[in-house]
Amino acid sequence: MYVPEIAKLNGGAAHKTLAALRAEYDQYRTSGLALDIQRGRPCAEQLDLAAEMLDWGNAPYICEDGNDARNYGGGIEGTPEARKLFADLFGVGQKNVIAWGNSSLNLMYDLLVKAMLSGVCGAEKPWLAQASESGEKLKFLCPVPGYDRHFLMTETFGFEMINIDMGPGGPDMDAVERLTAADHMIKGIWNIPKYQNPTGITYSDETVRRFAALKPKAKDFRIFWDNSYAVHDLYDEPDELLNLLEEAKKRGNEDMVYMFASSSKITFAGGGITALAASEKNITHIAKQLSVQTICSDKLNQLRHVRYIKDMAGLSHIMKIHASLLRPKFELVLGILSEEFRGEEFQGEDFQGEDFRGGGGGMPGDICAWTCPRGGYFISLDAPDGCAKETLRMAAEAGVKFTPAGATFPRGVDPRDRNIRIAPTVPSAAELGVAIKVLALCIKIAYLKSKVQ
Repeated sequence: MYVPEIAKLNGGAAHKTLAALRAEYDQYRTSGLALDIQRGRPCAEQLDLAAEMLDWGNAPYICEDGNDARNYGGGIEGTPEARKLFADLFGVGQKNVIAWGNSSLNLMYDLLVKAMLSGVCGAEKPWLAQASESGEKLKFLCPVPGYDRHFLMTETFGFEMINIDMGPGGPDMDAVERLTAADHMIKGIWNIPKYQNPTGITYSDETVRRFAALKPKAKDFRIFWDNSYAVHDLYDEPDELLNLLEEAKKRGNEDMVYMFASSSKITFAGGGITALAASEKNITHIAKQLSVQTICSDKLNQLRHVRYIKDMAGLSHIMKIHASLLRPKFELVLGILSEEFRGEEFQGEDFQGEDFRGGGGGMPGDICAWTCPRGGYFISLDAPDGCAKETLRMAAEAGVKFTPAGATFPRGVDPRDRNIRIAPTVPSAAELGVAIKVLALCIKIAYLKSKVQ
């Protein structure tokens, strides 16, 4: 239920409202709900769109370069067809692309390991050797709230992870510039620059240009630019992202950039193809390293993907269908949040043309705020300080599981215990509606409990 001016409730009014909310909560808790919306995955209807890729029949298996996709052979950088498709997606030359396996996360992990053990292109020593000689820890910058799987990688390798606050146009670039210029052990930074996970923001042109112009003390510093949602627009007028590699090239910094993309949320999650875009020097260096660990990439998977997607026009058509499936779910969530915390009916066009982006900001409610993304897979909600863990504990007890509190911060520690990531993509509209109503109810209870205790 909507609670007018909930932030002003005190004393007996707060206790009375809390009792009413708890009675409503008990009805959900005893109703046998079993909803799980913890991860941002494609729904079954999205996966069905690419079903034709599973039946090739007697399709020709010869790639443009004459290699049989069923056999060894071909360049370690991937098939010409896949490299061209990703080059067009990245907005770079084909020589700047390696098309690889099924997971961009795996490629990022691989490049981290190579940097630690063998060093990056042009470096005198590997990262681990530098840490051993200096007695200092390797460090990585982590925009927050951010992607838990990024943070898990650097945590696993023992990096000191430094939080960088997200703002409306991207990470706090004053902090990024200051920190990287002063510390040679800061070796990289995580980024999801378009429809960021979880805030849904897109980096501003100024932010991209400041990244391109960085002058880090570590000459082997790398920008990990995970453009996971490059084409995952929900509306016909998408956010535009400046090309980091081209901007860095203008400043002689192109070797600092690793750009990633994949088809995991275009075709099959876990069964797609991925790619790296980087300077030609980096591509040559990395291809040489990859040739030690494998003979060739999965040409069959690359070939069938290109024949399904075809080109950028084909990709645009496919993604418009994805958008038609996901947009109603996002607007349903935003509508319920608006009704529960602002006491008014929400329409999808309410946020069109306005800027409610930014970690910790967004659409303001009575006691919390949320982002209104124009693409991607997530909505970021900030509950009142100190309430996220209790909110999600109660939701789970009522049968609704969300991404754990703190997951959007390194080591799972949200210093303000407020950020909640909402992944609207998998559930049906009916399930999603119930889940968000339960979430809103738990936020109100957690907030009032903190006031009356």
